Amino acid sequence: MDILISLRDSLFTGEFLQSKVFYTLLALVIFWLIQRLLLAVLLREREVQVQYRLRKTVAYITYPLAFLVIGRIWFAGFQALSTYLGLLSAGLAIALQAPLVNLAGWAFILWRQPFKVSDRIQLGSDRGDVIDQRIFMFSLMEIGNWVDADQSTGRVIHIPNGKIFTEVLANYGQGFQYIWNEIPVLVTFESDWRKAKQLLDEIAHRHGTSLSDSAAKKLREAAKKFMIFYSKLTPVVYTTVKDCGVMLTIRYLCDPRQRRGSEQAIWEEILDVFAAHDDIDFAYPTQRFYSNATEGKPGTRPEAVYSPGQAGG
Repeated sequence: MDILISLRDSLFTGEFLQSKVFYTLLALVIFWLIQRLLLAVLLREREVQVQYRLRKTVAYITYPLAFLVIGRIWFAGFQALSTYLGLLSAGLAIALQAPLVNLAGWAFILWRQPFKVSDRIQLGSDRGDVIDQRIFMFSLMEIGNWVDADQSTGRVIHIPNGKIFTEVLANYGQGFQYIWNEIPVLVTFESDWRKAKQLLDEIAHRHGTSLSDSAAKKLREAAKKFMIFYSKLTPVVYTTVKDCGVMLTIRYLCDPRQRRGSEQAIWEEILDVFAAHDDIDFAYPTQRFYSNATEGKPGTRPEAVYSPGQAGG
């Protein structure tokens, strides 16, 4: 209480205000000039991403220093004030729980670096490219949602840093730097599915083999930090049977930001190749009448199952 009374008496004296306001303004001008000079020197002929990080670093250094200097100017008994602030911290921790959690999340992001600016991530149900990091939140350029194939929606999402402790984080590019993409192609039962699978395999290798070679190098680098292991990185085509046809699924590696473009290139080649073969046709939901007596295999037709000798008792 004595600290508060002495602080109140000193704050409202005219001599105090005249000198302290002057030195405060002087300190602000000095720190502003220092910040401008540092940025002018450090940002010269730098890439955009490097410039962004340097601006953030300079801000994180100059702002706390300015706060300490100005606090020292206004409070002559700064050490005595720290005792009062220590007593007040318990109440602030409860009243400002969310901001403090976000501040801790910011420190964790800087320390562990689960993502950085320009990374593509998914945190909970939100997905996007990280475009900004601040003390209490970070911003994403949203992808997905109503837009297909992980392309941008144009919206900017601001996410509190504290969600890093409560939501599952997925980083599209950290470590391995590639993702697996799958393209399902459904052909009819009457189609030559073996030929279709061979054609799809050739198409997949034309689009994915060079990327697989690059991925193998990235995988060796990622294995030094993460327990990542793949026995096969080249494209592959899997066979499955569905209710209206044979499903042939192309699985291949692609850059997270090139998923839609690579899928489009593969699909266009599939359409051209299948159009040139009369014995391969796409399957789709439809209705048809099937006569086992005329269309079924000879061994499954009614006359084969119920022979004349079996008709009598």
